[in-house]
Amino acid sequence: MSDRLFIFDTTLRDGEQVPGCQLNTVEKIQVAKQLEQLGVDVIEAGFPISSPGDFNSVIEISKAVTWPTICALTRAVEKDIDVAVESLQYAKHKRIHTGIGTSDSHIKYKFNSNREEIIERAVAAVKYAKRFVEDIEFYAEDAGRTDNEYLARVVEAVIKAGATVVNIPDTTGYCLPSEYGAKIKYLMEHVDGIENAIISTHCHNDLGMATANTLSGVLNGARQVEVTINGIGERAGNTSLEEIAMILKCHKDIDIDTNINTSKIYPTSRMVSSLMNMPVQANKAIVGRNAFAHSSGIHQDGVLKNVSTYEIIDPKDVGLDDNSIVLTARSGRAALKYRLGVLGVKVDNEEVVDKIYQQFLKLADQKKEVNDDDILMLAGADSAENRSVKLDFLQVTTGMGVKSVASIGLDISGQKFEEASTGNGPVDAAIKALKKIIQKRMTLKEFTIQAISKGSDDVGKVHMQVEYDGNVYYGFGANTDIVTASVEAYIDCINKFRA
Repeated sequence: MSDRLFIFDTTLRDGEQVPGCQLNTVEKIQVAKQLEQLGVDVIEAGFPISSPGDFNSVIEISKAVTWPTICALTRAVEKDIDVAVESLQYAKHKRIHTGIGTSDSHIKYKFNSNREEIIERAVAAVKYAKRFVEDIEFYAEDAGRTDNEYLARVVEAVIKAGATVVNIPDTTGYCLPSEYGAKIKYLMEHVDGIENAIISTHCHNDLGMATANTLSGVLNGARQVEVTINGIGERAGNTSLEEIAMILKCHKDIDIDTNINTSKIYPTSRMVSSLMNMPVQANKAIVGRNAFAHSSGIHQDGVLKNVSTYEIIDPKDVGLDDNSIVLTARSGRAALKYRLGVLGVKVDNEEVVDKIYQQFLKLADQKKEVNDDDILMLAGADSAENRSVKLDFLQVTTGMGVKSVASIGLDISGQKFEEASTGNGPVDAAIKALKKIIQKRMTLKEFTIQAISKGSDDVGKVHMQVEYDGNVYYGFGANTDIVTASVEAYIDCINKFRA
Protein backbone atom coordinates (compact mmCIF):
# COMPACT_ATOMS: atom_id res chain seq x y z
CA MET A 1 0.00 0.00 0.00
CA SER A 2 1.33 3.46 -0.93
CA ASP A 3 2.40 6.00 1.66
CA ARG A 4 0.32 9.17 1.88
CA LEU A 5 1.93 12.59 1.45
CA PHE A 6 -0.03 15.58 2.76
CA ILE A 7 -0.01 18.74 0.64
CA PHE A 8 0.16 21.98 2.64
CA ASP A 9 -0.45 24.93 0.32
CA THR A 10 0.84 28.33 1.42
CA THR A 11 0.06 30.30 -1.75
CA LEU A 12 -2.24 32.58 0.26
CA ARG A 13 0.34 33.21 2.99
CA ASP A 14 3.99 32.73 1.96
CA GLY A 15 3.11 33.14 -1.73
CA GLU A 16 1.68 36.56 -0.97
CA GLN A 17 5.09 37.76 0.22
CA VAL A 18 5.88 38.66 -3.40
CA PRO A 19 5.76 42.48 -3.75
CA GLY A 20 2.69 43.56 -5.71
CA CYS A 21 0.99 40.14 -5.57
CA GLN A 22 -1.38 40.77 -2.65
CA LEU A 23 -4.97 39.58 -3.09
CA ASN A 24 -8.13 41.01 -1.58
CA THR A 25 -10.44 38.78 0.47
CA VAL A 26 -12.78 37.99 -2.44
CA GLU A 27 -9.82 36.90 -4.59
CA LYS A 28 -8.40 34.81 -1.74
CA ILE A 29 -11.72 32.98 -1.39
CA GLN A 30 -11.70 32.30 -5.13
CA VAL A 31 -8.21 30.78 -4.91
CA ALA A 32 -9.08 28.82 -1.74
CA LYS A 33 -12.08 27.20 -3.43
CA GLN A 34 -9.89 26.27 -6.39
CA LEU A 35 -7.29 24.77 -4.02
CA GLU A 36 -10.07 22.68 -2.47
CA GLN A 37 -10.99 21.37 -5.94
CA LEU A 38 -7.30 20.69 -6.61
CA GLY A 39 -7.25 18.47 -3.53
CA VAL A 40 -4.82 20.15 -1.15
CA ASP A 41 -4.99 18.89 2.43
CA VAL A 42 -4.08 22.11 4.26
CA ILE A 43 -4.58 25.74 3.23
CA GLU A 44 -2.42 28.24 5.10
CA ALA A 45 -4.85 31.13 4.89
CA GLY A 46 -2.82 33.93 6.45
CA PHE A 47 -0.95 35.47 9.36
CA PRO A 48 -3.95 36.87 11.31
CA ILE A 49 -2.17 39.24 13.68
CA SER A 50 -0.22 40.89 10.84
CA SER A 51 -3.17 42.92 9.51
CA PRO A 52 -6.99 43.23 9.68
CA GLY A 53 -7.05 42.04 6.05
CA ASP A 54 -5.23 38.80 6.88
CA PHE A 55 -7.47 38.24 9.91
CA ASN A 56 -10.62 38.71 7.85
CA SER A 57 -9.28 36.49 5.06
CA VAL A 58 -8.76 33.57 7.45
CA ILE A 59 -12.32 34.00 8.72
CA GLU A 60 -13.88 34.14 5.25
CA ILE A 61 -11.79 31.30 3.82
CA SER A 62 -12.80 29.19 6.82
CA LYS A 63 -16.43 29.77 5.88
CA ALA A 64 -15.90 29.17 2.16
CA VAL A 65 -14.19 25.76 2.08
CA THR A 66 -15.27 22.46 3.64
CA TRP A 67 -12.78 19.64 3.85
CA PRO A 68 -9.22 21.12 3.79
CA THR A 69 -7.68 22.04 7.14
CA ILE A 70 -7.40 25.82 7.51
CA CYS A 71 -4.11 26.91 9.04
CA ALA A 72 -3.22 30.26 10.62
CA LEU A 73 0.40 31.34 11.16
CA THR A 74 1.68 32.83 14.43
CA ARG A 75 4.90 33.61 16.18
CA ALA A 76 5.63 31.95 19.53
CA VAL A 77 3.68 34.76 21.22
CA GLU A 78 0.45 34.31 23.19
CA LYS A 79 -1.24 37.36 21.61
CA ASP A 80 -0.53 35.98 18.12
CA ILE A 81 -2.09 32.67 19.11
CA ASP A 82 -5.17 34.35 20.64
CA VAL A 83 -5.82 36.25 17.39
CA ALA A 84 -5.27 33.09 15.33
CA VAL A 85 -7.77 31.16 17.45
CA GLU A 86 -10.36 33.88 16.92
CA SER A 87 -9.77 33.92 13.16
CA LEU A 88 -10.29 30.13 12.96
CA GLN A 89 -13.64 30.15 14.73
CA TYR A 90 -15.56 29.07 11.58
CA ALA A 91 -13.04 26.50 10.28
CA LYS A 92 -14.36 22.92 10.06
CA HIS A 93 -10.80 21.62 10.51
CA LYS A 94 -8.36 24.06 12.13
CA ARG A 95 -4.62 24.22 12.70
CA ILE A 96 -2.35 26.74 14.39
CA HIS A 97 1.16 27.04 12.90
CA THR A 98 3.46 28.51 15.54
CA GLY A 99 7.20 28.55 15.92
CA ILE A 100 10.50 30.29 16.49
CA GLY A 101 13.99 30.53 14.95
CA THR A 102 16.38 27.79 16.02
CA SER A 103 19.65 28.53 14.21
CA ASP A 104 22.47 30.13 16.20
CA SER A 105 22.19 33.15 13.90
CA HIS A 106 18.50 33.66 14.75
CA ILE A 107 19.00 32.91 18.44
CA LYS A 108 21.83 35.43 18.80
CA TYR A 109 20.89 38.23 16.43
CA LYS A 110 17.09 38.02 16.13
CA PHE A 111 16.17 37.05 19.69
CA ASN A 112 19.29 37.99 21.69
CA SER A 113 18.71 34.73 23.54
CA ASN A 114 20.23 31.29 24.14
CA ARG A 115 19.39 27.73 23.13
CA GLU A 116 17.71 26.69 26.38
CA GLU A 117 15.44 29.72 26.45
CA ILE A 118 14.41 29.12 22.83
CA ILE A 119 13.33 25.56 23.68
CA GLU A 120 11.34 26.91 26.64
CA ARG A 121 9.58 29.46 24.43
CA ALA A 122 8.86 26.83 21.78
CA VAL A 123 7.32 24.43 24.30
CA ALA A 124 5.31 27.22 25.94
CA ALA A 125 3.86 28.32 22.58
CA VAL A 126 2.81 24.77 21.63
CA LYS A 127 1.25 24.13 25.04
CA TYR A 128 -0.62 27.43 24.94
CA ALA A 129 -1.96 26.82 21.41
CA LYS A 130 -2.94 23.26 22.39
CA ARG A 131 -5.39 24.71 24.92
CA PHE A 132 -7.52 25.94 22.02
CA VAL A 133 -6.79 23.76 18.99
CA GLU A 134 -5.89 20.07 18.81
CA ASP A 135 -3.89 20.24 15.55
CA ILE A 136 -0.68 22.20 16.22
CA GLU A 137 2.17 22.60 13.76
CA PHE A 138 5.51 23.91 15.01
CA TYR A 139 8.08 25.51 12.69
CA ALA A 140 11.78 25.64 13.55
CA GLU A 141 12.67 28.70 11.51
CA ASP A 142 16.04 28.46 9.73
CA ALA A 143 16.22 24.74 10.53
CA GLY A 144 18.33 24.38 7.39
CA ARG A 145 21.20 26.13 9.20
CA THR A 146 20.48 24.64 12.63
CA ASP A 147 22.83 21.88 13.76
CA ASN A 148 21.06 18.51 13.79
CA GLU A 149 21.68 17.61 17.42
CA TYR A 150 20.09 20.79 18.77
CA LEU A 151 17.29 20.65 16.18
CA ALA A 152 16.46 17.12 17.36
CA ARG A 153 16.18 18.41 20.95
CA VAL A 154 13.76 21.13 19.84
CA VAL A 155 11.65 18.72 17.78
CA GLU A 156 11.48 16.18 20.60
CA ALA A 157 10.44 18.86 23.09
CA VAL A 158 7.62 20.30 20.97
CA ILE A 159 6.24 16.85 20.12
CA LYS A 160 6.10 16.04 23.85
CA ALA A 161 4.34 19.38 24.35
CA GLY A 162 1.63 18.34 21.86
CA ALA A 163 2.76 19.30 18.33
CA THR A 164 1.12 17.09 15.71
CA VAL A 165 3.24 18.36 12.80
CA VAL A 166 6.82 19.69 12.90
CA ASN A 167 8.00 21.88 10.04
CA ILE A 168 11.71 21.81 9.13
CA PRO A 169 12.16 24.92 6.94
CA ASP A 170 15.15 25.62 4.74
CA THR A 171 14.29 29.28 5.26
CA THR A 172 17.15 30.70 3.23
CA GLY A 173 17.22 28.06 0.47
CA TYR A 174 20.82 27.26 1.41
CA CYS A 175 20.79 23.48 1.86
CA LEU A 176 21.96 20.94 -0.71
CA PRO A 177 19.49 18.08 -1.32
CA SER A 178 21.88 15.60 0.33
CA GLU A 179 22.21 17.85 3.41
CA TYR A 180 18.47 18.46 3.74
CA GLY A 181 17.61 14.80 3.26
CA ALA A 182 20.23 13.81 5.85
CA LYS A 183 18.71 16.34 8.30
CA ILE A 184 15.25 14.76 7.97
CA LYS A 185 16.76 11.25 8.28
CA TYR A 186 18.66 12.29 11.43
CA LEU A 187 15.42 13.51 13.03
CA MET A 188 13.56 10.35 12.07
CA GLU A 189 16.29 8.25 13.72
CA HIS A 190 17.16 10.33 16.78
CA VAL A 191 13.95 11.99 18.04
CA ASP A 192 12.12 10.07 20.74
CA GLY A 193 8.39 10.08 19.92
CA ILE A 194 8.88 11.04 16.24
CA GLU A 195 6.12 8.54 15.35
CA ASN A 196 3.62 10.82 17.11
CA ALA A 197 4.05 13.68 14.64
CA ILE A 198 4.35 14.31 10.91
CA ILE A 199 7.59 15.87 9.71
CA SER A 200 7.01 18.63 7.13
CA THR A 201 9.29 20.26 4.55
CA HIS A 202 9.27 23.97 3.71
CA CYS A 203 11.98 24.78 1.17
CA HIS A 204 12.87 28.05 -0.52
CA ASN A 205 14.36 28.34 -3.99
CA ASP A 206 17.21 30.82 -3.50
CA LEU A 207 19.71 28.42 -5.10
CA GLY A 208 17.16 26.71 -7.34
CA MET A 209 16.94 23.58 -5.18
CA ALA A 210 13.54 23.89 -3.49
CA THR A 211 11.92 20.98 -5.32
CA ALA A 212 15.04 18.77 -5.07
CA ASN A 213 15.34 19.48 -1.33
CA THR A 214 11.65 18.80 -0.75
CA LEU A 215 11.82 15.49 -2.60
CA SER A 216 14.93 14.52 -0.66
CA GLY A 217 13.07 15.27 2.55
CA VAL A 218 10.13 13.11 1.46
CA LEU A 219 12.41 10.20 0.51
CA ASN A 220 13.92 10.38 4.00
CA GLY A 221 10.66 10.34 5.92
CA ALA A 222 8.85 13.70 5.68
CA ARG A 223 5.14 13.17 5.00
CA GLN A 224 3.95 16.74 4.54
CA VAL A 225 5.29 19.24 1.97
CA GLU A 226 4.70 23.00 2.11
CA VAL A 227 4.30 24.33 -1.41
CA THR A 228 2.81 27.12 -3.54
CA ILE A 229 1.14 27.28 -6.93
CA ASN A 230 3.69 28.22 -9.63
CA GLY A 231 6.37 28.18 -6.92
CA ILE A 232 5.58 31.79 -5.95
CA GLY A 233 6.94 33.23 -2.74
CA GLU A 234 9.35 35.75 -1.31
CA ARG A 235 12.73 36.18 -2.99
CA ALA A 236 13.18 33.28 -5.46
CA GLY A 237 10.01 31.55 -4.30
CA ASN A 238 8.91 28.29 -2.68
CA THR A 239 8.66 24.68 -3.76
CA SER A 240 6.14 24.32 -6.61
CA LEU A 241 3.08 22.23 -5.80
CA GLU A 242 2.76 21.15 -9.43
CA GLU A 243 6.35 19.89 -9.59
CA ILE A 244 6.09 17.68 -6.49
CA ALA A 245 2.68 16.33 -7.51
CA MET A 246 3.83 15.39 -11.01
CA ILE A 247 7.18 13.94 -9.86
CA LEU A 248 5.30 11.50 -7.63
CA LYS A 249 2.75 10.77 -10.37
CA CYS A 250 5.49 10.02 -12.92
CA HIS A 251 7.78 8.08 -10.57
CA LYS A 252 5.32 5.44 -9.38
CA ASP A 253 8.24 3.41 -8.00
CA ILE A 254 8.55 5.94 -5.18
CA ASP A 255 5.14 4.58 -4.06
CA ILE A 256 3.94 7.76 -2.37
CA ASP A 257 0.54 9.20 -3.24
CA THR A 258 -1.07 12.62 -2.85
CA ASN A 259 -4.70 13.67 -2.94
CA ILE A 260 -4.02 16.13 -5.79
CA ASN A 261 -6.35 16.02 -8.80
CA THR A 262 -3.61 16.80 -11.30
CA SER A 263 -6.10 17.73 -14.06
CA LYS A 264 -6.82 20.89 -12.02
CA ILE A 265 -3.16 21.98 -11.99
CA TYR A 266 -3.15 24.07 -15.18
CA PRO A 267 -6.38 26.03 -14.49
CA THR A 268 -5.23 26.67 -10.90
CA SER A 269 -1.89 27.93 -12.18
CA ARG A 270 -3.58 30.29 -14.65
CA MET A 271 -5.98 31.59 -11.99
CA VAL A 272 -3.21 32.39 -9.49
CA SER A 273 -1.08 33.98 -12.22
CA SER A 274 -3.98 36.14 -13.38
CA LEU A 275 -5.23 37.24 -9.94
CA MET A 276 -1.73 38.02 -8.68
CA ASN A 277 -0.72 39.63 -12.01
CA MET A 278 2.41 37.50 -11.93
CA PRO A 279 3.25 35.87 -15.27
CA VAL A 280 4.49 32.29 -15.32
CA GLN A 281 7.89 32.05 -17.01
CA ALA A 282 7.65 30.36 -20.41
CA ASN A 283 10.05 27.53 -19.49
CA LYS A 284 8.53 26.83 -16.05
CA ALA A 285 8.23 23.08 -15.43
CA ILE A 286 4.72 21.61 -15.78
CA VAL A 287 2.77 24.87 -16.30
CA GLY A 288 5.03 27.08 -18.45
CA ARG A 289 3.93 27.99 -21.98
CA ASN A 290 6.80 25.94 -23.44
CA ALA A 291 6.46 22.94 -21.09
CA PHE A 292 4.90 20.84 -23.86
CA ALA A 293 6.24 22.73 -26.89
CA HIS A 294 8.75 21.12 -29.25
CA SER A 295 10.61 23.34 -31.71
CA SER A 296 13.54 21.08 -32.54
CA GLY A 297 12.95 19.22 -35.82
CA ILE A 298 14.32 15.97 -34.36
CA HIS A 299 12.06 16.34 -31.29
CA GLN A 300 9.00 17.13 -33.40
CA ASP A 301 9.63 14.07 -35.59
CA GLY A 302 9.89 11.84 -32.52
CA VAL A 303 6.79 13.26 -30.86
CA LEU A 304 4.74 12.84 -34.03
CA LYS A 305 5.76 9.18 -34.21
CA ASN A 306 5.19 8.51 -30.52
CA VAL A 307 4.74 11.17 -27.81
CA SER A 308 6.63 9.08 -25.24
CA THR A 309 9.88 9.77 -27.12
CA TYR A 310 10.09 13.27 -25.62
CA GLU A 311 7.03 13.71 -23.38
CA ILE A 312 6.97 12.05 -19.97
CA ILE A 313 3.67 13.74 -19.05
CA ASP A 314 0.40 13.66 -20.95
CA PRO A 315 -0.65 17.35 -21.14
CA LYS A 316 -4.20 16.30 -20.25
CA ASP A 317 -2.91 14.99 -16.91
CA VAL A 318 -2.26 18.58 -15.80
CA GLY A 319 -5.44 19.99 -17.34
CA LEU A 320 -4.08 21.11 -20.71
CA ASP A 321 -6.73 20.16 -23.25
CA ASP A 322 -5.54 20.27 -26.86
CA ASN A 323 -9.17 20.12 -27.96
CA SER A 324 -10.31 23.08 -25.88
CA ILE A 325 -12.88 25.40 -27.43
CA VAL A 326 -11.36 28.34 -29.31
CA LEU A 327 -13.25 31.52 -28.51
CA THR A 328 -13.77 34.16 -31.20
CA ALA A 329 -16.14 37.08 -31.76
CA ARG A 330 -18.77 34.54 -32.88
CA SER A 331 -18.69 32.58 -29.62
CA GLY A 332 -21.76 32.86 -27.43
CA ARG A 333 -22.24 33.49 -23.74
CA ALA A 334 -22.54 29.75 -23.05
CA ALA A 335 -19.11 29.03 -24.52
CA LEU A 336 -17.56 31.87 -22.51
CA LYS A 337 -19.24 30.73 -19.29
CA TYR A 338 -18.11 27.14 -19.91
CA ARG A 339 -14.51 28.21 -20.44
CA LEU A 340 -14.59 30.33 -17.27
CA GLY A 341 -15.78 27.25 -15.40
CA VAL A 342 -12.95 25.13 -16.82
CA LEU A 343 -10.52 27.79 -15.59
CA GLY A 344 -12.02 27.63 -12.11
CA VAL A 345 -14.02 30.87 -12.28
CA LYS A 346 -17.60 30.22 -11.21
CA VAL A 347 -19.88 33.11 -12.20
CA ASP A 348 -23.49 32.56 -11.10
CA ASN A 349 -24.63 36.19 -11.35
CA GLU A 350 -25.98 36.69 -14.90
CA GLU A 351 -25.36 40.44 -14.74
CA VAL A 352 -21.67 39.76 -14.13
CA VAL A 353 -21.66 37.23 -16.99
CA ASP A 354 -23.21 39.86 -19.28
CA LYS A 355 -20.61 42.42 -18.23
CA ILE A 356 -17.72 40.00 -18.91
CA TYR A 357 -19.31 38.96 -22.21
CA GLN A 358 -19.56 42.54 -23.45
CA GLN A 359 -15.88 43.09 -22.66
CA PHE A 360 -15.13 39.75 -24.33
CA LEU A 361 -16.87 40.85 -27.55
CA LYS A 362 -14.83 44.08 -27.63
CA LEU A 363 -11.60 42.13 -27.18
CA ALA A 364 -12.63 39.46 -29.71
CA ASP A 365 -13.19 42.20 -32.29
CA GLN A 366 -9.59 43.28 -31.77
CA LYS A 367 -8.07 39.77 -31.73
CA LYS A 368 -8.64 36.72 -33.93
CA GLU A 369 -8.78 34.35 -30.97
CA VAL A 370 -9.23 34.90 -27.23
CA ASN A 371 -7.04 32.66 -25.05
CA ASP A 372 -7.36 31.50 -21.44
CA ASP A 373 -5.19 34.30 -20.03
CA ASP A 374 -7.35 36.86 -21.86
CA ILE A 375 -10.49 35.33 -20.34
CA LEU A 376 -9.07 35.38 -16.82
CA MET A 377 -7.98 38.99 -17.35
CA LEU A 378 -11.54 39.91 -18.39
CA ALA A 379 -13.04 38.07 -15.42
CA GLY A 380 -10.99 40.22 -13.03
CA ALA A 381 -11.37 43.49 -14.92
CA ASP A 382 -14.64 44.59 -13.30
CA SER A 383 -12.82 45.31 -10.03
CA ALA A 384 -11.44 48.50 -11.61
CA GLU A 385 -14.95 49.93 -11.99
CA ASN A 386 -15.21 50.70 -8.29
CA ARG A 387 -11.99 52.71 -8.12
CA SER A 388 -11.97 56.44 -7.73
CA VAL A 389 -9.62 57.25 -10.64
CA LYS A 390 -10.61 55.88 -14.06
CA LEU A 391 -9.31 56.40 -17.57
CA ASP A 392 -11.96 58.18 -19.65
CA PHE A 393 -10.08 58.52 -22.94
CA LEU A 394 -6.56 58.54 -24.33
CA GLN A 395 -5.35 59.86 -27.68
CA VAL A 396 -1.70 59.66 -28.73
CA THR A 397 0.13 60.97 -31.78
CA THR A 398 3.58 59.55 -32.33
CA GLY A 399 6.05 58.55 -35.00
CA MET A 400 9.70 58.64 -36.03
CA GLY A 401 11.13 62.15 -36.30
CA VAL A 402 8.17 63.83 -34.56
CA LYS A 403 7.45 64.69 -30.94
CA SER A 404 4.93 62.36 -29.28
CA VAL A 405 1.79 64.11 -28.03
CA ALA A 406 -0.85 62.64 -25.70
CA SER A 407 -4.29 63.88 -24.63
CA ILE A 408 -5.88 62.19 -21.65
CA GLY A 409 -9.21 62.31 -19.85
CA LEU A 410 -9.73 61.07 -16.29
CA ASP A 411 -12.83 60.47 -14.21
CA ILE A 412 -11.98 61.14 -10.57
CA SER A 413 -14.89 60.30 -8.28
CA GLY A 414 -17.34 61.47 -10.94
CA GLN A 415 -15.48 64.65 -11.93
CA LYS A 416 -13.99 64.95 -15.43
CA PHE A 417 -10.45 66.22 -16.07
CA GLU A 418 -8.49 66.63 -19.32
CA GLU A 419 -4.84 67.40 -20.04
CA ALA A 420 -2.26 67.09 -22.82
CA SER A 421 1.53 66.81 -22.92
CA THR A 422 4.48 66.00 -25.13
CA GLY A 423 7.05 63.39 -24.25
CA ASN A 424 9.94 61.20 -25.26
CA GLY A 425 7.67 58.56 -26.80
CA PRO A 426 3.93 57.84 -26.46
CA VAL A 427 4.06 56.28 -22.97
CA ASP A 428 6.13 59.14 -21.58
CA ALA A 429 3.76 61.72 -23.12
CA ALA A 430 0.68 59.94 -21.74
CA ILE A 431 2.09 59.65 -18.21
CA LYS A 432 3.22 63.29 -18.21
CA ALA A 433 -0.33 64.32 -19.17
CA LEU A 434 -1.68 62.10 -16.41
CA LYS A 435 0.65 63.68 -13.84
CA LYS A 436 -0.57 67.14 -14.81
CA ILE A 437 -4.01 66.08 -13.51
CA ILE A 438 -2.77 64.08 -10.50
CA GLN A 439 -0.46 66.68 -9.07
CA LYS A 440 1.60 64.47 -6.77
CA ARG A 441 5.34 63.87 -6.60
CA MET A 442 5.36 60.35 -8.05
CA THR A 443 8.42 58.48 -9.35
CA LEU A 444 8.23 55.54 -11.75
CA LYS A 445 10.57 52.89 -10.30
CA GLU A 446 9.90 49.91 -12.56
CA PHE A 447 8.12 49.40 -15.89
CA THR A 448 7.71 45.90 -17.38
CA ILE A 449 5.80 44.91 -20.53
CA GLN A 450 4.87 41.34 -21.36
CA ALA A 451 2.68 39.82 -24.07
CA ILE A 452 0.29 37.16 -22.75
CA SER A 453 1.00 34.81 -25.67
CA LYS A 454 2.21 36.08 -29.04
CA GLY A 455 1.14 38.14 -32.04
CA SER A 456 0.92 41.85 -32.77
CA ASP A 457 -2.79 41.87 -31.81
CA ASP A 458 -2.15 40.21 -28.46
CA VAL A 459 -3.11 41.67 -25.07
CA GLY A 460 -0.08 43.27 -23.46
CA LYS A 461 0.40 43.17 -19.70
CA VAL A 462 2.17 46.07 -18.00
CA HIS A 463 3.54 45.95 -14.44
CA MET A 464 4.65 49.16 -12.75
CA GLN A 465 6.13 50.29 -9.47
CA VAL A 466 5.47 53.91 -8.50
CA GLU A 467 7.00 55.57 -5.45
CA TYR A 468 4.90 58.14 -3.61
CA ASP A 469 5.48 59.65 -0.17
CA GLY A 470 8.23 57.13 0.62
CA ASN A 471 6.14 54.07 -0.23
CA VAL A 472 6.21 51.88 -3.35
CA TYR A 473 2.90 50.92 -4.99
CA TYR A 474 2.44 48.17 -7.56
CA GLY A 475 0.12 48.59 -10.53
CA PHE A 476 -1.09 46.43 -13.39
CA GLY A 477 -2.74 47.12 -16.74
CA ALA A 478 -3.75 44.92 -19.68
CA ASN A 479 -4.87 46.03 -23.12
CA THR A 480 -4.28 45.29 -26.80
CA ASP A 481 -2.86 48.84 -26.94
CA ILE A 482 0.33 48.92 -24.90
CA VAL A 483 0.18 52.69 -24.28
CA THR A 484 -3.31 52.33 -22.79
CA ALA A 485 -2.13 49.36 -20.70
CA SER A 486 0.75 51.49 -19.39
CA VAL A 487 -1.55 54.34 -18.37
CA GLU A 488 -3.96 51.90 -16.71
CA ALA A 489 -1.07 50.40 -14.73
CA TYR A 490 -0.03 53.86 -13.54
CA ILE A 491 -3.63 54.64 -12.59
CA ASP A 492 -3.78 51.34 -10.69
CA CYS A 493 -0.84 52.54 -8.58
CA ILE A 494 -2.56 55.89 -7.95
CA ASN A 495 -5.76 54.18 -6.82
CA LYS A 496 -3.78 52.14 -4.31
CA PHE A 497 -2.20 55.13 -2.59
CA ARG A 498 -5.49 57.04 -2.68
CA ALA A 499 -7.34 54.11 -1.06
